[in-house]
Amino acid sequence: MASAELAPLARVGGMAEAVAGLVNQLRADGVDVTVVVPDYDTTDIPHDADYLDVPAIVGPVAVRTAEIEGIGPVELVMAPQLGKPHPYNDGDGNAFTDNDHRFFAFSAGVAALVERLNPDVLHVNDWHTGAALGLLPDPPQSVLTIHTLAYQGIAAPSWLDHLIRGPELFAWYGDFNPLLGAIRLADRVVTVSPNYAADIVTEPHGMGLHHHLAELGPRLHGITNGIDTSAWNPETDQHLTATYSAANLRGKARNRTALLGEMRLASDGSGSNQPLIGMVSRLVEQKGIDLVVDAARFLTRLPARLAILGSGDSNHAAALHQLAANNPGRIAFVEGYDAGLSHRIFAGADLLLMPSRFEPCGLAQMQAMAYGTIPVVTDVGGLHDTVIDEDRCPDAGTGFVSDTVDVAGVVDALHRATRAWSSTRRRAGIRRRGMATDWSWASPANTYQSMYDELTSG
Repeated sequence: MASAELAPLARVGGMAEAVAGLVNQLRADGVDVTVVVPDYDTTDIPHDADYLDVPAIVGPVAVRTAEIEGIGPVELVMAPQLGKPHPYNDGDGNAFTDNDHRFFAFSAGVAALVERLNPDVLHVNDWHTGAALGLLPDPPQSVLTIHTLAYQGIAAPSWLDHLIRGPELFAWYGDFNPLLGAIRLADRVVTVSPNYAADIVTEPHGMGLHHHLAELGPRLHGITNGIDTSAWNPETDQHLTATYSAANLRGKARNRTALLGEMRLASDGSGSNQPLIGMVSRLVEQKGIDLVVDAARFLTRLPARLAILGSGDSNHAAALHQLAANNPGRIAFVEGYDAGLSHRIFAGADLLLMPSRFEPCGLAQMQAMAYGTIPVVTDVGGLHDTVIDEDRCPDAGTGFVSDTVDVAGVVDALHRATRAWSSTRRRAGIRRRGMATDWSWASPANTYQSMYDELTSG
């Protein structure tokens, strides 16, 4: 299992949580999983390191085994270029200029480990590991999980010269596209929700690769991610002011009051008819951050307050800082990633806002529902698969869904959500249904295991 991210070791987006959750469940189910991740902490390879046989162009590559709390043993691939303070970006959110070299080196390390270990299945994730499939002359059965098509790792065509299997399959308008090559070479391609699998074979969502994805036919699958229900459990969560359960939500009210204080939002008591809206998000265009800023004039008229936590693009961060400064006591923004605060927002908020332009799966909406927080989302990707609109399905609704990805649609969904929240009966029903859903990795991991079995049975 090769990935550029793995929680809690290296975490930028949902891929880190997804890979960690799948690995933990597979191991719990008795599957022997070797996890391979870049060593972002090491710039100088120790002389006694376990060196790997890789193409000379990438320089020295070595591997060490580390024991990671919450995961277990992990193989860390070391290369001088990989050691950086962030997996992908500098302090201003700009991609490192040598990311092509860094992740080609990582892929070369993955391929070398495959040659050494001879696994039954090689499971790669996103573009960062795609080149590994072109560096193996006789690979094992392979699975590629696409967590997002938005990032493809397109780089100079010179990298094509160093592939030994199907270099022409990685060619993209004269450049090197590691994600495209992996799509073409993998025995199975998986997206992280069924609806995203349907979306990406169409031009609006395929990011230029829709024709190639459509050609996969039955090789393309959609498997909805799960969440780590041991970490995301309001009954045992040590980050919270008070734990609680679906049967007894008194602790949720205490978390709400505490969050209002922590975020310095004006408190009117936990019994008020003004919901607290939370957001925990990467600050990128995909997540619709600009829609929140553009909708500010409408949001400030809602009988609600807004608590935002996120990191990413500096322009989005600046806009949110200004929004909070202009609306003291009503809107608060904390820049950065804070694991404890993210848990407290999920527990303390009444509604969770996710105005994504596209969302391959999304984890926040499932984490929110597990904590009895009602999601307000756009009707895209995995949000379509996991959130049922309460107004359309009163007996089955788990949240509120905007049909359009624009300010008007998002504001309308929030208006509908705040009206429903003001009804104790409706609020209780929506919360109960969300908390009763099994969001764990048990079912997705079982589907992956069936796929592995199918691939290796012949």
